[in-house]
Amino acid sequence: MLNAQISNIAIVFIVPDLAKSHRFYAETLGLPFEVEDFENGYLQARLPGDVELVFLPGDASPGATPQVVFGLAKGGIDAMVATLADHGVELVTPVTEAPGGWSAEFKDPDGHLLSLYQAGTLPR
Repeated sequence: MLNAQISNIAIVFIVPDLAKSHRFYAETLGLPFEVEDFENGYLQARLPGDVELVFLPGDASPGATPQVVFGLAKGGIDAMVATLADHGVELVTPVTEAPGGWSAEFKDPDGHLLSLYQAGTLPR
């Protein structure tokens, strides 16, 4: 069902100090950042295999993130969320506007928070 649609995986961290996180991931771990937008509160590093690490400012309890986000290649997020609901998946957040597109959150059987994301240029 989902695997035909998934184009990438983003791992999203909510962090209290973007600069501190940037120093750790860039300098200590040596990850290359392709977006370093401190003014708007957005950092992004791309790893091999089309995996992204995204850092957003905010207050999250330690260990509350990261969250895995499945990027949808062809859109159709509304139908995908409806299919998840039909399969008894617990929906946490309905399809809502997200930076540059749309997202929805749901839980896996063990209670891990997951998310779908599609670009706003794709059909819902």
